[in-house]
Amino acid sequence: MASKKIGITGHNGFLGSHIKNIINYKFQNYQIVDFKRKFFNDGLSMSNFVSNCDVIIHLAGLNRHNSTEEITKVNVQLAKTLSRALVSNNFKGSLIYSSSLQIYNDSVYGKSKKKAGEIFTEAASNGRFSFINLILPNIFGPFGKPNYNSFISTFSDRLIRGKSPKIIKDEKVPLIYAESAAIHILNQIDKGGIHKIDIPQENSKQVSEVLHQLKNFYKTYIKRGIIPKLENNFAVQLFNTFRSALDHSKYFPKPHNLNLDERGHFSELIRSNSQSQVSYSVTRPGIVRGNHFHTRKIERFIVVQGEALIQMRRIGTKERFDYKLSGETPSYLDIPIWTTHNITNTGKKDLITIFWINEHYNPEDADVYYEKV
Repeated sequence: MASKKIGITGHNGFLGSHIKNIINYKFQNYQIVDFKRKFFNDGLSMSNFVSNCDVIIHLAGLNRHNSTEEITKVNVQLAKTLSRALVSNNFKGSLIYSSSLQIYNDSVYGKSKKKAGEIFTEAASNGRFSFINLILPNIFGPFGKPNYNSFISTFSDRLIRGKSPKIIKDEKVPLIYAESAAIHILNQIDKGGIHKIDIPQENSKQVSEVLHQLKNFYKTYIKRGIIPKLENNFAVQLFNTFRSALDHSKYFPKPHNLNLDERGHFSELIRSNSQSQVSYSVTRPGIVRGNHFHTRKIERFIVVQGEALIQMRRIGTKERFDYKLSGETPSYLDIPIWTTHNITNTGKKDLITIFWINEHYNPEDADVYYEKV
């Protein structure tokens, strides 16, 4: 597949950050063209951006706002501005637009997305460039903003902060995981012509059903440190979304309960209601392991002997978090997805670490991506 230059409006948003990360680590034959929101107010910058792109993925816009008029104004105006730039610069690549199932209802947001789609369709016809109008179900996933991106992010945030989520309307919601939505978008890059495509839902869940499952995560994982039962792919996706709402540096590391007597001590290391694999490593003094991340795996580190420094940094950010664990006071730390991490033996004797993951290791689908912390 030939290398292409991809521009993403809204690349720092929820879906945009997922697309950007997937391009960087799973579609490395693509090159991301830098975009800034101020380009919408700067004709020269927008023209330069359009001219440098083979493909533009349009995500920028408003989902929610105190003013319904502002939602319509912004989403429609962004579509008009981008369309003018595409036509005036004789763009001959592909425009991929992330629209929503809400175009089929009477919500202000849905109407604004529908209108924007019509503006792009007309511009593509006049300018003779490819346009893919993707109608996506409700998107959820890790690192979503509460009260903005998804009710799942909102519920997760409230539960973790000890508050009670409120169901406004208990209905079945068609859902798609953020990474799946990103893959659907990227799969359209080589598609020509003008198309409106309804992306199928991955799951349809009652709001109360999702809340019940999230409450179980809170009781099992937050209160007791137990890995909950994860029976299917949706449960794993939901759990990774839930735990992404944690203030990780304040919650970890978690000490183990030690049962002490004259012989020494005994401690339960991991209790899981999910399938899993347990491994251990012996690390010599001064040695560093890791410097990689996972996109789906749930992983727990447990230090039972020696002194360790675990460092973590979420992909796409610069802030690093350091955690010191010791076999003298055994404790554990869970690794978030899309977070590169390493472990260093900072002591004078061998470091013994136990590793738990929620799936069996498969070398053909290892879900391991290397990047230094």
